[in-house]
Amino acid sequence: MTTAINFKDYFSTQAEEYSIYRPEYPAELYDWLASLCPERGLAWDCATGNGQVAVALTNRFGYVIGTDASESQIYHATTYPRVEYEVALAHQSPLQDNSVDLITVAQALHWFDFDLFFEEVERVAKADGVLAVWCYELHQITDDVDATVQKYYNEIIGEYWPAERKHIEQRYESIAFPFEVIKAPKCTMEKQWTFKHLIGYLGTWSATQKYIQAHGQDPRSLILEELRQAWGQDETKVVKWPVTIKTFHINPSEK
Repeated sequence: MTTAINFKDYFSTQAEEYSIYRPEYPAELYDWLASLCPERGLAWDCATGNGQVAVALTNRFGYVIGTDASESQIYHATTYPRVEYEVALAHQSPLQDNSVDLITVAQALHWFDFDLFFEEVERVAKADGVLAVWCYELHQITDDVDATVQKYYNEIIGEYWPAERKHIEQRYESIAFPFEVIKAPKCTMEKQWTFKHLIGYLGTWSATQKYIQAHGQDPRSLILEELRQAWGQDETKVVKWPVTIKTFHINPSEK
């Protein structure tokens, strides 16, 4: 197993919580991505985190390799038949040349060295291989809950967001992709959450963890009562995340 070094690791300390509280992507997204691939032998989920994308891809691809630079994330990733996990930087994968049908990066591209990663993508992709990257911003619950979370995001932990977060806020529009664009459909994640789920999710944010490291205090405590009041008496609420998807032909063959 390759040991990854020299990367910005904002998620190892909360890897177990990450696997519990992060939202899941809709099955329709994976179906659409699979439909783009002439062959479905091998998929690579880069920056796999808890492995949710890698596991989902096994329903559409023969074998899936999930890589992540965080050894802790790989340790907590979901084990599943036909999924192999490796600790590796995004631009130093263990994959063979011209071997991959689909490459996915979910909510993680902004951490990469783009040029180096795109070179790696070109190296490992088959002719007509597909690259799909996506990101999502703040969730939507109710106006009162959203206002409190926005205050937490901007005013309490705002200075602790890494600079790379700007790419999410810009929906990856500022990233120059050197590949042929495939128009992607609109996508929304939706979950039914309890108040506990919301609090747990805020704890997976990298800025929350950096605040704790800086102050020795959990910043969620500063909004807990306000957020509880905003939540009200409902046991559960519907939570939605608009997802931005960017999809590309990597090495299109001539027809």
